[in-house]
Amino acid sequence: MSIPAPIRPLSTANHDRDSAGMTYVYPVVSRRAGGVSVGINLNPNNACNWRCIYCQVPNLTRGGPPPIDLAVLEDELRRMLTDIIAGDFMARVPEGMRRLNDIALSGNGEPTSAPEFPAVVDLIGRVMADFKLTGKIKLVLITNGSLAHKAYVQDGLRKMATLNGELWFKFDRATRAGLLLANDTETDPERHYQRLKTVANLCQTWMQTCMFALDGNAPEAAEIDAWLALLARAKTEKLPLRGVLLYGLARPSLQAEAPRLSRLPEAWMQALAKRVEALGWVVRVSV
Repeated sequence: MSIPAPIRPLSTANHDRDSAGMTYVYPVVSRRAGGVSVGINLNPNNACNWRCIYCQVPNLTRGGPPPIDLAVLEDELRRMLTDIIAGDFMARVPEGMRRLNDIALSGNGEPTSAPEFPAVVDLIGRVMADFKLTGKIKLVLITNGSLAHKAYVQDGLRKMATLNGELWFKFDRATRAGLLLANDTETDPERHYQRLKTVANLCQTWMQTCMFALDGNAPEAAEIDAWLALLARAKTEKLPLRGVLLYGLARPSLQAEAPRLSRLPEAWMQALAKRVEALGWVVRVSV
């Protein structure tokens, strides 16, 4: 059964989680992935334990997800992959992006807040094997990392590592004030760094950071210095990170702070990327 065609073609500017009319599964054309990503939204109630001020989720609330119906999720994932691989899905994707890059646990909240997270990874592994995708595409977890100290999350990450898994671990700022401002969380930077260390030793991990202007101003020099110092420390301590995903605002925020946010110039982003490279890290920039 094919997925009904959306009203408009998919693009990197449209990450509508309802585009396929499913509860958990949605397709996106990802600029960072460089192709089609099959998203899995474990937070269909738009609830998250953080509230990033650049978040594009409408009606975002604090909290965790409802119980996950694994049977529905598996059916949706199988139907979506069938349409992508054997249907007419790719005809709706811009040329140059017509490749299946990954299955991504992302969505409208923190995916690891679902207690079913390890079972979801097992489910994805079965489906990937049935479609002969194991080892051919990636399984990506886009996470704020806040629950990485939990045993069930670490269990899921070990399972991901066997499936060509990859984490994108959010670390937008490296001071308490910066994390509170950007992510509306009281998270302690040192504790978050320890979580980063934990996951990097369990599964392939990229550190991802969103940089943006607030009230027309770039992040303060002290914030950038603290963030770079964290990366320098990670290099000294030989954290097995794959590198840094540095990105800007691609789509408008749907949070109250939206009018205060704007993109930073590409030259600013590239200059920061060079400072990251000077520390010895691979960096990928998406403006």
